[in-house]
Amino acid sequence: MVALAGLVVSPTVASAQASASTANTLDLPENITIVGPQTPNLRTATAVVNGAVITGTDIDHRVALVTAASENEIAGEELQRLRMQVLRNLIDETLQIQEAEAQEIAIAPEEINQTYARLAHQNFGQNIGAMDAYLIGIGSSPVSLKRQIQGELAWQRLLRRNVAPFVNVSEEEVNELLERLEASRGTEEHRLGEIFLSATPESQAAVEQNVTRIIEQIRQGGSFVGYARQFSEASTAAVGGDLGWVRLAQLPVELATVAREMQPGQLVGPVPVPGGFSILYLIDKRQVLTADPRDALLSLKQISIGFEPGTTEAQATARASEFAQAMQAIRGCGDAESAAGAIGATVVTNDQIRARSLPESLQNAVLQLQIGQTTPPFGSVEDGIRVLMLCGRDDPQAEDGPDFDQLMGQIEDERVNKRAQRYLRDLRNDAYIVYN
Repeated sequence: MVALAGLVVSPTVASAQASASTANTLDLPENITIVGPQTPNLRTATAVVNGAVITGTDIDHRVALVTAASENEIAGEELQRLRMQVLRNLIDETLQIQEAEAQEIAIAPEEINQTYARLAHQNFGQNIGAMDAYLIGIGSSPVSLKRQIQGELAWQRLLRRNVAPFVNVSEEEVNELLERLEASRGTEEHRLGEIFLSATPESQAAVEQNVTRIIEQIRQGGSFVGYARQFSEASTAAVGGDLGWVRLAQLPVELATVAREMQPGQLVGPVPVPGGFSILYLIDKRQVLTADPRDALLSLKQISIGFEPGTTEAQATARASEFAQAMQAIRGCGDAESAAGAIGATVVTNDQIRARSLPESLQNAVLQLQIGQTTPPFGSVEDGIRVLMLCGRDDPQAEDGPDFDQLMGQIEDERVNKRAQRYLRDLRNDAYIVYN
């Protein structure tokens, strides 16, 4: 009877007698008990976009991609909000693919597969099978990711055909900006990441709440790049939201005001902007057309000692004091190995490390050193005590900054991004969307 459960329906009065006659030929009892699922194993529609179906399974697979990028479990109301945002993204993706098809822009399966293979190479060393297994293992599917790739490629082609050719940047604009750039030499510029979600007056409260939830997930360990690729409606979504190096004067005033107070690694939002909300992440900052000391290439030796299990705080302090005295007595980098061996310390050498790649608390300390000098000891009873010795330093050269073509490209990209948001908004307004 389990196999037949899906055939049991509620007949109308007009067909009841015919159904009863048919049932008797199957030798079915008059009173049956359903023991299988009453909902057939079908992919039911969650939304229909101009006739194209988006199912709950489609949402499940895309949500799995997002949750895999988060180190924390997403459940309850938060998961439901995530599902709603994913549905909106799938609707936009569907509209983009449909518009490309209407414009006779074809995305060949071979091109999608090449992009998929490139992602597999980046993450699994060209092992596409491992990529497939990973996606299935997290509850997603290769089909879902390939669909996202198709949407991104379709949108990029649409913008290149229908938007980019109509964006004009004059030589006078670029030359004027180059002059302002030279005048701003020594001032700060910022490398920012942005996640933008559009909002109407009616959806503003709900979108702001979604933005807040995304911020919480990123602060709890989620990938900013991953969330930007999945959720951002800006054209920079394809590159993980990276705006590149920009000066505050190049940003909308709402973003510039916030970015001015940010420190590297800081995440801020929701930031109200025209048309929606943004999340800003400050990747780094530097001075315009000026060499950044943190770009110096260093040669370092790390000298360290460990503590046996059970070492008390007092014992560790005494041992650390001896270690510090021994480090002060070292006569340069050539003496490091022998001096370390005398006190039972180990030495690790790195001849190619950028100052900016060190923990921020160590960057300034190392940059203040002369060749052969060491930082003050740092560490703990659990991790041991260590110092860094500077054995070489190649300071960076001042950059010339962007040239004419680079700056023109940057301005064009900004204008394409603004028009792309309007383009997608128009597609939404013209679409026939049914929610279930």
